Amino acid sequence: EVQLVESGGGLVQTGGSLRLSCTASGIPHADYAIGWFCQAPSKEREVIPCISNNGRHSYYVYSVKDRFTIPSDNAKTTAYLQMNSLKPEDTAVYSCAAGFGIIRSSMSSSNQYAYWGQGTQVTVSS
Repeated sequence: EVQLVESGGGLVQTGGSLRLSCTASGIPHADYAIGWFCQAPSKEREVIPCISNNGRHSYYVYSVKDRFTIPSDNAKTTAYLQMNSLKPEDTAVYSCAAGFGIIRSSMSSSNQYAYWGQGTQVTVSS
């Protein structure tokens, strides 16, 4: 059974940085895509990821361009979301999701990601 567990959320000031972790267990092989989905307060979870990476290509929404990246460890058991220059509008629950065989043109589709974590809260204070 594939399980994803996020950690690293918390409270950070505007302009600060935060690194979220998504630890995967039960993954049958390392060739999977990771997406980070954002749910702002009082809103539904976005149907597209804020940022995703399939090991060869990255996808991101314009609002996180040049601020968010997805580095990963060599063993591919943990994926990260590195968030820099944080803004109050980045406040959200961040959920990681994983899927296999996601090609570049499908990386923005939430239905491509079969496995989901429970989410971790990130709050950016002004």
